[in-house]
Amino acid sequence: MIALVEPGPELPPERIARYSRQLMLPGFGETAQRRLAAARVLVIGAGGLGSALIPALAGSGVGTIGVIDDDVVELSNLHRQLSHGMADIGRSKVGSLSDTVRDIDPGILVRPYRERATAETLPVILAEYDLLVDGSDNFPTRYLADDAARLAGTPLVWGSILRFQGQVGVATPDVGFRDLFPVPPAADEVLSCELGGVLASLCTAIGSFMATEVVKLITGVGEPLVGRVLFYDALTARTREIAVERADDAPAVTGLVDYDLFCGAGVVDADATPSLSAAELLRLERAGGVRLLDVREPHETLLRGIPGAAALPLGALEGGAALPAGATDAAGGPLVVFCEQDPRSRRAVRVLRERGIDARYLVGGIRAYAAVGGETEGAADGGATEGADT
Repeated sequence: MIALVEPGPELPPERIARYSRQLMLPGFGETAQRRLAAARVLVIGAGGLGSALIPALAGSGVGTIGVIDDDVVELSNLHRQLSHGMADIGRSKVGSLSDTVRDIDPGILVRPYRERATAETLPVILAEYDLLVDGSDNFPTRYLADDAARLAGTPLVWGSILRFQGQVGVATPDVGFRDLFPVPPAADEVLSCELGGVLASLCTAIGSFMATEVVKLITGVGEPLVGRVLFYDALTARTREIAVERADDAPAVTGLVDYDLFCGAGVVDADATPSLSAAELLRLERAGGVRLLDVREPHETLLRGIPGAAALPLGALEGGAALPAGATDAAGGPLVVFCEQDPRSRRAVRVLRERGIDARYLVGGIRAYAAVGGETEGAADGGATEGADT
């Protein structure tokens, strides 16, 4: 394997002492360490993956690390974004992560970019780096990173996580993320970490895999995941990999596009049904109140319900029945409609909005609400009615 970066100057004694355990690795040595010191790595994302892999890169001795993220630290980040702490809440993630790296090694140059990676901003920034790492959490940015790296002739290390599973791959101008996913999934079929959840330690595991791929590419040590994607299942502690190659008829990437539009995230649908995540519902409840309407059948509400929710089966609502008293007082907060998962509540919200009533449905229904710690009650509390939503 050809090393990506030429070696930098000879290491001073304190650097040799710092990296002594790494220098003694077979096939590594001082030359590899000097390559790391001379390397410039740009990372998209200072969240779950970024806050795991960037400290690992700093500890390995990567000399210059750029990080792009426009978000701020929130309490809900802290269980998995371990480079941020309570004192960082409200701070920019790039600022918090920069301090983490400086605490590890003040000799590392950190370049924070508090902005969103876009088709306009990314190519300009990437021109100053040897390698791109994508630790983002959405498909538009993943396609952007893959295309921008391909056009720049820059290797890309990417990773993704959701629930108990993660993926890692290495893209080159010859084969990359777009060859694994030639067509983006429909926007309403993509589950985010906010709605699907993520195991905290999975961020560390996948972030470590990604950092290792970066080190291998820079130093020329080992065999990187080029043309292969590694899948890791934390529940079974198993890994598997699949081969990826560029199709003969794959269209050439000739420029960057509007990736929100490409992935369907930027398409405004006049008939889109307003929604609310389970985590957002919990915040609303704890902040002062919300009106809840359960549109399941009576036997389902007896099995499990949300305390204080009004009930009106979907069939009755579609038949013209009036809302129960508990759902009509606007002073009680926004109206959120739920069912077992969410198909019926989507239909219910459309009916209500046709009546001029501002309502939104609970994404994932009562199942998602219970999964994030929402309080439920009933004869079968903790269970669910399978196959109820059709």
